[in-house]
Amino acid sequence: MAQKINIGMVSLGCDKNRVDAELMLGVLRERGYNIVSDEKIADVIIVNTCGFIESASQESIDTILEIAKNKVDGRCRMLIASGCLAERYGDELLNEIPELDAAVGVGNFVQIDEVIKDFFKFGKRIKKTGNTGFDVDFNGKRILTTPRYTAYVKIAEGCNNACTYCIIPRLRGRYRSRSMEGILKEVDALSKNGTKEIILIAQDTSKYGIDIYGQNKLAELLNRVADVDGIEWVRILYCYPEDISDELIYAIKSNDNICNYIDIPIQHINNEILKRMGRKTRRQDIEAIIEKLRSNIPDIIIRTSLIVGFPGETDEQFNELYEFLTEYKLDRIGVFTYSMEEGTKAAQFEDQIDEKLKKARQRKLMLLQKRISRNKNKAKLGKTLKVLLEGTDKDGIMIGRTYGDAPDIDGIIYVKTMGYDFKVGDFADVYVTDALDYDLIGVIKNESCK
Repeated sequence: MAQKINIGMVSLGCDKNRVDAELMLGVLRERGYNIVSDEKIADVIIVNTCGFIESASQESIDTILEIAKNKVDGRCRMLIASGCLAERYGDELLNEIPELDAAVGVGNFVQIDEVIKDFFKFGKRIKKTGNTGFDVDFNGKRILTTPRYTAYVKIAEGCNNACTYCIIPRLRGRYRSRSMEGILKEVDALSKNGTKEIILIAQDTSKYGIDIYGQNKLAELLNRVADVDGIEWVRILYCYPEDISDELIYAIKSNDNICNYIDIPIQHINNEILKRMGRKTRRQDIEAIIEKLRSNIPDIIIRTSLIVGFPGETDEQFNELYEFLTEYKLDRIGVFTYSMEEGTKAAQFEDQIDEKLKKARQRKLMLLQKRISRNKNKAKLGKTLKVLLEGTDKDGIMIGRTYGDAPDIDGIIYVKTMGYDFKVGDFADVYVTDALDYDLIGVIKNESCK
């Protein structure tokens, strides 16, 4: 039966969720299922959901409902919700969406074959959740959903940080590092398959190794990943400021193929707000690490995520954040309005902020960042940057990314190839000729570029 069943998947949310989806698809392919990209010919459709904040949960629900609406007239015989929202609200989803046939939690993806077989055998709706302590060294073969030249590698699962606004520890369990040998084996296999960019991810990459080796091993891991043949870029995301060590900075600085790029989720800068958020750093700590990074790696690109409208955030506290960004001019920021999530400590705080005020504060920060980003881009005029080419736009102009741009969340560079023959996945030296708010324009470097 399995040989005849086509599996389609829609994966939503973060890149960590993407890796789970890729592992799930790998399990299904190994069990003999056909993986298809066209939902119209899928017998089983899996929606790998996100349940981190309200907007992500709503997107997941809307996607399930849209597929459910088409299920009646299409080929689909089974609709599955997997991932964070299924873990968090499996019973509610099954009760409220009659077209949904199964809910599979974040740690139960290895049982996806069993779920499908049981449904077709017994015809009963299924819920499999609660396995939040699953083995992070599961060595399944992934099916990449990214282009072959770029891959995310999850180095740990779960989180021990007690941020008062976050539901993730409840959904994904305590922090569990993967073995370094398992990670390096995966990176080597990816490289042999044509991957050139490795992006290391976890809920908190900066605590890698503490639980299984008794000490922080992120710097060592970075050094060893950088040594894998064929890897031209290594990028690190979700690195908490309190654990950015001198060894980590040196690892980034001393390896040519580790991108001078770091994602540091600081969330706010006001000390009282940081304390209420349950964060481990204070303003002076954050400023010190930014200054240390910039003094050691002058061209470092620093990305962060911020939350505005946290319960009790006053105008003065928001203005402190605004003034901090004005002074420190971080390269990339994502600004989120606080989402009151059921089951979190912050949801019980009485001094919740009006939604309109949250969005006004978000807009104000993004307008500031737009000016900062454009000025930083203008400073790149006349420089030559290494660019990973990823495709073409409607006018045939190639599109790529520099070392300062993570996929999907940062900017791009439009590249005029000047008749040179480049393929998607190639690296090229590009001379920057123009600057936009978030993106760049350039031409392939040749003798005429001074």
